[in-house]
Order: sequence, then C-alpha cells, then structure tokens
Amino acid sequence: MPKLNNTINFVRRQPRWRWVVAVLVVAGFGGWWWKSGGKSATTTLTFAARRGPLEITVLEGGSLQALESQEIKCEVRVGYQGTKILRIVEEGYLVTEEDVRTNKVLCELDSSELQKQIVQEEIQYQSALASLTDAEQNYEIQLGQNESDIKAAEQKTRFARMDFDKFLGDTVTPKIVAEIGLDLLIAAASTNNVEETSHAGEVSAENTKPPAVPPGKIQPPPGAAVIPPTLVGRVATPPTAPAQPPAAQVGAKAGDTPTPDPLPRVTVDFSKYANTEVLGDGEAKQKLRKFEDDWQVTKKELEQAKTQLDGTSRLFEKGFVPRTELVRDEIAHESSRLKVQTAETARELFLKYEFPKTAEEWLSKFADAVREQDKARRVAISKLAQARARLNSAKGQYDVQFRQRQDLKEQLGKCTLLAKKTGLVVYGSGRGDQMYYGGEEQVREGASVRERQAIITIPDMTRMSVNVKIHESYIKKVKKGLKARITVDAFPDETLTGEISKVGVLPDSQNRWMSPDLKVYLTTITIDGTHDWVKPGMSAKVEIMVNKLEDVVYIPVQAVSPDNGKQICYVAGSFKPERREVEIGEFTDEFIQVKSGVKEGERVLLRLPDGVEANRNGKETKPAGKPNEKPAAPVPPAAVPAQAAKT
Repeated sequence: MPKLNNTINFVRRQPRWRWVVAVLVVAGFGGWWWKSGGKSATTTLTFAARRGPLEITVLEGGSLQALESQEIKCEVRVGYQGTKILRIVEEGYLVTEEDVRTNKVLCELDSSELQKQIVQEEIQYQSALASLTDAEQNYEIQLGQNESDIKAAEQKTRFARMDFDKFLGDTVTPKIVAEIGLDLLIAAASTNNVEETSHAGEVSAENTKPPAVPPGKIQPPPGAAVIPPTLVGRVATPPTAPAQPPAAQVGAKAGDTPTPDPLPRVTVDFSKYANTEVLGDGEAKQKLRKFEDDWQVTKKELEQAKTQLDGTSRLFEKGFVPRTELVRDEIAHESSRLKVQTAETARELFLKYEFPKTAEEWLSKFADAVREQDKARRVAISKLAQARARLNSAKGQYDVQFRQRQDLKEQLGKCTLLAKKTGLVVYGSGRGDQMYYGGEEQVREGASVRERQAIITIPDMTRMSVNVKIHESYIKKVKKGLKARITVDAFPDETLTGEISKVGVLPDSQNRWMSPDLKVYLTTITIDGTHDWVKPGMSAKVEIMVNKLEDVVYIPVQAVSPDNGKQICYVAGSFKPERREVEIGEFTDEFIQVKSGVKEGERVLLRLPDGVEANRNGKETKPAGKPNEKPAAPVPPAAVPAQAAKT
C-alpha cells in the first residue's frame, strides 16, 4: 500500500501539459490503427479459405465443326491468278439424294482458257498421230527391205560358193576357206539377226503399245509402234561376232561408208592342189584329167607312128615299099610328135596359169560376195536402227501429245463440280476460324480460286466436334481421352458431353506471324451423340475435366502473388494484413489449391494491401507516387498463366 500511495501522489504532482501530450499520443495511435488495420479490414475485398472437393478444369472457347467431311477442291491446274467461279450454290444448301442421283452442279469454274488450249492441242495431237503412222509404216518397209537385201546378198554368196566348189570340188574348198578365215565371217554374216542386234530387246509389245483412247475419240492406227511377230528373227545373228584383223575396204562403191575388211590378206598356193588325186570332182579336175588323157593319147600315137616309121624304113631299105610311103610315115610320126608337145604344153599352161587364175578368181568372187553379205547386214542394222529411232521419237511425241490432250480434257471435266454426297453445303474448308490471307479471296461467285483450294465442304452432321486452342501452360494436363463439358453459345441452356480425340503435337502455325509469343495447341473434342441443332461454325465453350481433388483447401487465384521465386498471400488480421508464404498445388481459372500456409476459414486478401505492389520480378516495392495513389494490380503466381489470373 505505501508504494501505491506514493505512485498516485507522483501522478497528481505532474504538470497538465504532460496530460495533453499523453492524450495526443493515444489519439495518433488510434488514427494510425484505423488507417492501416481498421480501414484495410473494412474496405479491402477478402475471401474465406474453403475446404472441400475441387474440380480441376481447363476452360477454352472454340468453334463447332464436323469430325469428318467431304471437301470439294479445285483440281484445275491454273496459273498465278487462279480460275474464277462462274456459278456456285448458296451456302447452307442441303444436298439431297435426288441431287446426287441427277448429278446436280454445285459449282462451275471458268473453262474458256482450257477450251482454247484443247483446240491447239488437238492440232498437235493429229500431227503427232500422222508422224507416228508414217514412222510405223517406214519401219515395216525397212524391215522388208532389209530382208530382201540380205536374202539377195545371201543368194549371191551361195552362188559364188557353188561356183568355187564347182571349179575345185567340195573336198578342197572347205580347207581353203578355213585357211583364210573366211568360214568365220560366213558364220557371222549368215546367222546375224538384224532386228535383235539393232535394238537388243529395246522394243517390246508392252512398251510400244499406244495408250488406250476413250470411246468416241480418235483412235490410233491398229498395231501402232508394235513390231509384227512375223518379222522377228528373219535373219539370225550370233550374240558376238568373232574378232578379225582389220583390212582395206574391198569392193567399196562411191558414196559408201568405208568399213574395215574383216578378211585378212592371205595368199593361197593353189599349186599343191594341182593334182587329180587331191582335187575334188570339179571343172579343174575334169580339165586336168582331159589334158593328161590327151597327152597320154598323143604319146601312144607317137609310139605307134614311130613303130610304123621304123617298119617302113626297113622295108624301104630292102626295096619292098616305095619312097612315097616312107615319106608318108615320116610325116605321120612328126605329126604325132608335135601333138605330144602340144598336149604337154597345154597341160603345163593349165597347171601354171589357168588353174590358179581361175581358182583365185572364183575365190575372190566368193570372198567379195561374203563381204557384200556382211555389208548388207551392217547396212540393214544401221537403217533399221535409224527407222526405230524415228519410230520411238514419233511414238514419244505421240504419247506426250496424247497425255496432254487427255489431261486437258480431264481438266475441262473438273471445271464442273457435281454433287456426290448428301449434306449441308459450307463454303471453304468448313472451319469456323478460317482466315483468308496471302491474296486468297473468300469463296463466292466471281472470286478466283487456286489449285487444291477447298471450295465446298459437305460435313457429316452425325459426328460433330469442337476445335479449341489450348495454351502451352495447360498442355501438360490435357491428354487424349479426357472428358469435357460443352456449352454452345446459341443454346446456353443445353450442355453437351464429349471426349478429347486429338491433341496437337506442335503449336498452331497460324499464330506464328500474328502472335509469335503466344503458343497454343489445336485440340479436338468429339461430341457424344447426334444433335440436330448443332451446326458447323457455331461458337462454344469447352470445360475439360482434368482432375478432381477431394478435401483440399482452396482460395481464389488472384489472392496468390509471386515473391522472389516463392508464392505469398495476405491474410486479414486484427490490426494489419499478415503476409504468408504458401505452398500451392493445382489450379483452375478461378481457384488454386493451397497445401500449406492458409487454413480453412481464414480470410485472404484478393489484392495486395495499400502501399505494396509487385513488380515484374515478383519483389514487393513501395509505390513511387503519392501515398493516396492506388497500387498496381498484383502479379499472378508463377505457376498460373495469364488466363488464370482473371478476377
């Protein structure tokens, strides 16, 4: 008690100005508390942390389109300016079975330029057809001419060989022919197939058959560019001809192309065959035998005349015969002696001059005939090759003109697009997000279309889908097979279900130039069932069911802010907001899971307190402006994309 009394007395003894100072301090503290804590608690929006199930979804907008559709494209090859649409059915026209059955024209393209090209191409085609026919006939004529020339050369060779055999006999001539190597050239010249040698299988019935021509069109001549089988193999030839040493051209005429002589210059000694025992049955043996017979007869006659003369001489010496008879026998003896000399001289002249001369003459004629036969074969090969080259060239020109003519007619037919399938007519590719760029016009009458451009799309209305673009921050969550809820903007009260059927592997390239920093992936959601009121091109919202969390604490995404690589939020307190570091989990467009840092029921601020702002680096800073200026909007969490930071 003494202490308490002393204290009271001390207070009573204080001056009044100290009381005034104490009251001012209390008033200032109350104002500061009201401005910082009390005002923040009453004016800043807050949200009470909740506990319960949380569905993790991805919400995106897209457009409806058929899962499968028939695209009618421009198949006319046109230039840079394209081809114009002359007539096209109105968009939304319903193609019926009757239209398909009657081949209703859905679109007609300008074909005036193609018709001009067809007229010009028809002229060139007829010229190529005439050239092909002429080349075929010339080829057939050349085949026949070659056959005649070679047969004539073979006949001449055969007759020359017969003359050679007739003179020396067929038992001697083979030895002489083999001695000079003429038999090898005979084999090459008489067994060579001119046709097979000239092209070696180059032309066959398959690759020379002209292309089929549609009925009612100009038909190519029958058997065009096809070698008749009756002309094949008329002259046979060995695969390889024996090599012979070159020699000078023999029997060449003015204007002929010089070719090396395959026969060697070998001198034949016919003296060793000048014997009836060696010669065969021929003119030479017969003449030689005749000369020898005449010589032997004259020798016998000489012996007989000598005997007669000797007898007459003895009788004349004895006087039994007159002198005239002796003179007569002497004349007969001398005549017989002269006949022996004449016969012997004729035989020697034949063996020394006529026999080798005639033999060599017939051999030379035979060799010349063989050379002519070989030359005829080579000339036939050359001429046939030239005829075939002209035929192949004409056939190639014909094939080119024929294909171009057929192609132009096909292109003309593609200018008229007919109904092939029932369904709803949609211009272009049928995509609701289709853009026209690069000078490409929107499909309409009078517009120009390019090759392979989709003019009309007939979608399959029984299977519809939604195309959406998923931001790259969500792409890890979105997988094929996830379920989705679909709401069509035109029918907000109807909710459809579907399933992800396709997720893009690479970002959409259409945004590459417009928004290079925005990476989105095209995703297709197939709608379950068939709905008559669902039309292509309608706008829709898709909510993809990614995950469902059971019994978790969650708060709005805008309540979380990044700070130096961490996530923080502010919890409303008695005097001022309390800064909390939180551990976040999965999130949606509205809420985010809080694993730790905030408990159920605690109220978190939906924006940063006054006087605190977050810069781009996630660091809290004091505002540079006046104290009463509003702070900047909070930066969303690092794990939350820009779309998820909506208020």
